[in-house]
Amino acid sequence: MFPLCEGANAGYALPMKLGQIGIRRAEVADAGRIADVHDAAWRQAYRGIIPGRDLEKMIARRGPLWWRRALHRHTAVLVLEVGGDIVGYATLGPNRMRMLPQAGEIYEIYLLPEHQGLGFGRSLFDAARLELRRYGLASFSVRVLADNESAVAFYRRMGGRMAAETGERIGEATLPVAVFGFDAE
Repeated sequence: MFPLCEGANAGYALPMKLGQIGIRRAEVADAGRIADVHDAAWRQAYRGIIPGRDLEKMIARRGPLWWRRALHRHTAVLVLEVGGDIVGYATLGPNRMRMLPQAGEIYEIYLLPEHQGLGFGRSLFDAARLELRRYGLASFSVRVLADNESAVAFYRRMGGRMAAETGERIGEATLPVAVFGFDAE
């Protein structure tokens, strides 16, 4: 149903390739643009949720060098391209919360603010789900800051059910985290 990629993306089935829009595995050369998306998306998503100084520190840590190192370590990162520009990304892998029954986890899905609300988040979610399945991780979880109302609503629309509630220490604050579970399809 989906065409297979060649080269660095060999064996990865593209869930979406429509004209100038596509999703593929990230390459080391993409690190700078992924960092740009991370920066803009985090500022938009977490301003007013994560204390300002802590937010800036977190964004600064995830610059191009951080992404280059992650990609050299073969971290699973998918990128969404529109017109040849990277406008979103997803990261995924094994579930980090061992007490949950889900085998995999989507760690992040972020889009440039101007590309949100257009269906690209669903496309990245679907691609990440397919990639997890490819790794044998058909059930998965997603952790989101509970005060990020748009992310909570998004994962509910994607079919997530509340699997756990926890907290994340950021600076001097402990912020509530909602964990959504997704069963194997």
